[in-house]
Amino acid sequence: MQDFLETNITYLQGVGPKRAELLSQELGIMTFRDLLYHFPYKYIDRTRFYSIAELSPDFPMVQVKGFIKGYYTEGQGKGKRLVADFQDETGTIKLIWFKGTKWIMGSYIPGVEYIVFGKPGVFNGIVNIIHPEIEASEKASTRISSALQAQYNTTEKLKNQFITSKTISRFMGTLMKQMKFRIPETLPSYLITAHNLMSLNEAIRKIHFPSTNAEIERARYRLKFEELFYIELNLLRFKTNRARKYKGFVFSSVGDYFNSFYYNNLPFSLTGAQKKVIKEIRRDLGSGKQMNRLLQGDVGSGKTLVALMSMLIAIDNGYQACLMAPTEILASQHYNTILKMLDGIGVKVSLLTGSSKRSLRKEIDESLRDSSLQILIGTHALIEENVVFNNLGLVIIDEQHRFGVAQRARLWEKSTHPPHILVMTATPIPRTLAMTLYGDLDVSVIDELPPGRIPVKTMHFYDSERNKVFGFMRKKIDEGRQIFVVYPLIRESEKMDYQNLEDGWDTISRVFPAPKYCISIVHGKMTPDEKESSMRLFKEGHANILVATTVIEVGVDIPNASVMVIESAERFGLSQLHQLRGRVGRGSDQSYCLLMTSNKLSKEAIARIRVMVRTSDGFEIAETDLHLRGPGDIEGTLQSGIPFDLKIASLGRDGQIIEHVRNIAEGILAKDPLLEHEENYVLKSELGRLFSIKQSWSNIS
Repeated sequence: MQDFLETNITYLQGVGPKRAELLSQELGIMTFRDLLYHFPYKYIDRTRFYSIAELSPDFPMVQVKGFIKGYYTEGQGKGKRLVADFQDETGTIKLIWFKGTKWIMGSYIPGVEYIVFGKPGVFNGIVNIIHPEIEASEKASTRISSALQAQYNTTEKLKNQFITSKTISRFMGTLMKQMKFRIPETLPSYLITAHNLMSLNEAIRKIHFPSTNAEIERARYRLKFEELFYIELNLLRFKTNRARKYKGFVFSSVGDYFNSFYYNNLPFSLTGAQKKVIKEIRRDLGSGKQMNRLLQGDVGSGKTLVALMSMLIAIDNGYQACLMAPTEILASQHYNTILKMLDGIGVKVSLLTGSSKRSLRKEIDESLRDSSLQILIGTHALIEENVVFNNLGLVIIDEQHRFGVAQRARLWEKSTHPPHILVMTATPIPRTLAMTLYGDLDVSVIDELPPGRIPVKTMHFYDSERNKVFGFMRKKIDEGRQIFVVYPLIRESEKMDYQNLEDGWDTISRVFPAPKYCISIVHGKMTPDEKESSMRLFKEGHANILVATTVIEVGVDIPNASVMVIESAERFGLSQLHQLRGRVGRGSDQSYCLLMTSNKLSKEAIARIRVMVRTSDGFEIAETDLHLRGPGDIEGTLQSGIPFDLKIASLGRDGQIIEHVRNIAEGILAKDPLLEHEENYVLKSELGRLFSIKQSWSNIS
């Protein structure tokens, strides 16, 4: 039965090699199973037939039954079209085709009764339907069908080859007829009974050919339940197995380095959230099990301080620690911050990046091998082969989504024994998404800002109010403050955006002329040295304004910069706007984020701007972003747990189901961690089928 489902789609009646190739290229449908799991995106009620006399162009989609009287052509050149008069006992309408006319005339014969389906329009007072769906009444009565007709996603290329939603529905009916067996169950009977689920066989049949809306809902729920359940079960299985298999270094004591820092160097009192997170990390480090923890914290919440205190625990226990960041700017910032915080404590810290000189690399290599170097901070340079630690005990990865999982794996290999892992992100992730994206990690959240931080005031201005914004900028510069002006950089149109930045630079240079004002510029086309030189001008306070693209999104910490102007703010996503806003508000003075947009905005853009003005809570913004645009790019970052595209579930919309199935999976693994019980054989088998296609990196996090 399983073998039948893996049959190549070529062998389904009506498909053949040419159509099979198109289905594979355009929709990823290669087997009978792939076709069954190509689910409808909506349904149209086909129970009602209209009479031609009652048709109106205001109607959405209609269905009429009648006869073609004859064909003729109208129009010239590109407007040339094939027309058929179609009538029932109440009147006549026109059916119109602009392409495929030969095929139409050869396929639909005058005098035969047809069912016509489409959107009515009107031209010169006569109702018409352009490119209608047509099927012989006699044929419609013999095929597998349902009152609620499924509508399937297709593509222009497929439509041009006459593979429409209706064609896919017909393939589905043919396959259902060919299947003389029940589709094998993929969940244990105890789960189906306990949670009142449809059988898989019934769910697959009803999702494609339902009779009622209630059937659609029950079928959808069963299929979403299964899809999300296996993702969570797989993630939790790795988490459980890792806890059993990998013993971690035991950091049993909190010693002199940690205490000296805590009592003498702590820059400010820890927030309640920071204390809670450090307690969770300390518990992991002393448990004898390898720590694998995600630290989520909004921009400026004090993650670096928590990372440093964790590293000091490792050093107190005789181990080395490293921190890897995605860019040289961010790595340098971490290095300078940590060096300043550790002043007088006697911990040796070094920075290693792609531009580090050979002499420094040699010194780092030697001090790593003899353990005199206790903390190494750097970029991808940390994973180079010649970087060898003597006893690496803790690995911290910042903005971890920017690293490939294989790169993280190479850091793991720097230790003779699996080191403790702490991954950090300043991109707030909604709770249900975090469960799935990072379901194999323990999650800690810093959800409050350090004392003294004043929330950034966010304001929205249209292009027509630009002079008002320039006046505000002058006032702040007169007060001794510095200003960021950021332009969007959309990958598809780098050239246009580059010109956009240049135009902005010209305007700002005219409005803020030298020598009274100094302006520096940073963008992706500059060399690292040029960028560094421009940034230094701004960092050291010589430049009043920094005009930049989003290269400054992460890792620029300039307390005196108190105004962030974001040009064309409607072209940014919410999370990016929030990250950019986080570049200001780092000093003790009130900071501002000014969102500049064109006068015409879409509904979605207005919603994004309103959220930014209303709140500075990164987690609320992430939830809103998820609601507005769905998981989008976030789903594109899925790594260890999800080797396939979600067919029916949504990480954004199905949060309740995710929580529900995760609890169920946890319960199963608590009783049977290796899924060895007979009742769980089907779970083990299905996990093998679903996840054998991708190497698991879950042990790396």
